[in-house]
Amino acid sequence: MIKTQLITVAVVNNVLAGRHSLTRTLHDCWQKHTTLSGQQKGAIQDCSYGVLRFYGQLTEILAILLTKKPSDKNIYCLLLIGLYQLLYSRTPAYTIINQAVSAAHKLTQSKKLQGLANAVLRNFLRQKASLLAQAEKKETGRYSHPQWWISKLRVQYPQHYRAILSTGNKRPAMTLRVNQRKISVAGYQRLLTEQGMESSWIWHGALLLKKPVSVDTLPGFNKGMVSIQDAGAQLAAPLLDISQGMHVLDACAAPGGKSTHLLELADISLTALDHDNVRLAQIEQNLERLEVHASQVICGNASDPDSWWDGKLFDRILADVPCSASGVVCRHPDIKWLRRETDLQALVSQQQVILDALWQTLARNGKLLYVTCSVFMEENKWLIRRFLQRHTDAQNISLSAPELHDGQLLPNNCHDGFFYTLLHKQ
Repeated sequence: MIKTQLITVAVVNNVLAGRHSLTRTLHDCWQKHTTLSGQQKGAIQDCSYGVLRFYGQLTEILAILLTKKPSDKNIYCLLLIGLYQLLYSRTPAYTIINQAVSAAHKLTQSKKLQGLANAVLRNFLRQKASLLAQAEKKETGRYSHPQWWISKLRVQYPQHYRAILSTGNKRPAMTLRVNQRKISVAGYQRLLTEQGMESSWIWHGALLLKKPVSVDTLPGFNKGMVSIQDAGAQLAAPLLDISQGMHVLDACAAPGGKSTHLLELADISLTALDHDNVRLAQIEQNLERLEVHASQVICGNASDPDSWWDGKLFDRILADVPCSASGVVCRHPDIKWLRRETDLQALVSQQQVILDALWQTLARNGKLLYVTCSVFMEENKWLIRRFLQRHTDAQNISLSAPELHDGQLLPNNCHDGFFYTLLHKQ
């Protein structure tokens, strides 16, 4: 257990101090520690995600307990982990504290810092109710999001910001997309039931599992009957309004969830584009598993069509652009703490460039679906408003989809947050 504790400290520290993504950090961790068991990996992953999910609350508690933040970043991360476990795990408190003290011995030669770990965690247990109440007085402690993020959502969604913030701190739902070329939604739901997996239908081919399961236990997964895809993301392909024989571009396509969904819905000539060669391999793997075929899988930059486009205009374009990912923080809690408010303008500029560039490749009477997994209006409705002012040949088509309001799908217990705008080229 001490080993997993020490590895978790390294993971959390790498994210917070090194400013590396949690996904990448965990991937590198598994590559480095090849002898870890599945149980150990699960413990490290659960604790790392949990600390980052509730980092705002945990840091506010530590600010009260500590007269001075320790200069040793590993010890500070160890305290965060200990607090998270005392608050949210079922492990007995004495075990958590003993493991933290043992880990502190491994991390530092300082007797003072070793004693600090023991004292802080025991003080928390003694004053738990009072400390939680004090931490809640600050919004960062109450909502476990950065203050700029909270303030922005309050202004943009005065009626919904609390629910958005609360949803961002929950464990994500596990949602399946049934490949209806191979099996009906009802038919696949029966297979799940036979395996003791309870599910509920959300919309289209989306099934929400009552309890997350390992992918390899899903019936027919390797035969392409089903994919893992958030229900909100599953709206993209139907909203693009494709039909047989169309020439379609999926820009920023990796890892291929939306590309394969398009190919499940209709026989089209699809070009899947992404700038990352490594992630292009994921598209190829998904195409093969689902037994669907893309006309082209190209490595290229969506903002520079001259470097990859053959000049043949597209009937439909799916532009799922890079964004703040503020709608998917339940899946990626590190985003809350790695993202800066100043990052938004750079992202908006990049989104504008991509959208303007792709618009040139769209045929007359064609349609482009602009997508982000963001809830910030700068990247969404405000950006589209400016695009329409620049392009007089563009018309915003009203979209009808469950829970979609003015193009915005707010995150909840069933799906992540997304923004959709369908643009018609006149």
